[in-house]
Amino acid sequence: MLRRTGILVAAVAAAAAVLTPVAVGSAAAAPAPYCGITWGSQPKLVNPAAYPELTNIRAGRHDCYDRLVFDFRGQITGSWVNYVATMTTDGRGDVVPLRGGAKLSIVMHAPAYDDEGQATYEPANGAEVVNVSGYRTFRQVAWAGSFEGMTSVGLGVRARLPFRVFTLPGKLVVDVAHAW
Repeated sequence: MLRRTGILVAAVAAAAAVLTPVAVGSAAAAPAPYCGITWGSQPKLVNPAAYPELTNIRAGRHDCYDRLVFDFRGQITGSWVNYVATMTTDGRGDVVPLRGGAKLSIVMHAPAYDDEGQATYEPANGAEVVNVSGYRTFRQVAWAGSFEGMTSVGLGVRARLPFRVFTLPGKLVVDVAHAW
């Protein structure tokens, strides 16, 4: 019985070796991450828990990425950021046109109005919330609305590039890399 078990184990190991794909090439063939960026381009979720009020949106340029910052009255703990084929407004679902080769939808668990319904943030120009002309990656920041405690912004970028999302006290930060 022990010999039969040993033969069976050897047969399974041989089959696994035959069926296991073999990597071709060397590790040096894969390019190194751009500026050490390993964020990827898959959707990012920060768990919702509180509903602070949006008070400002601003952008900044860095050596390896462009940055979009959302300021809140209170701590933001919930957001959903992902690439979409079409950006739409909150509530109605109207298309929000965005310049660039790719579109990031940024949805925050935070209203742009207070408990009395008064705006805490209202862009002067919804199609150009922040001036990003001259930015290496950003092409346009557009308002998509604030509805039922959620606020959405569309970010047009040059191409589908790696991005990261994180919070700081009273802020949600979205960084989009300049390259892969």
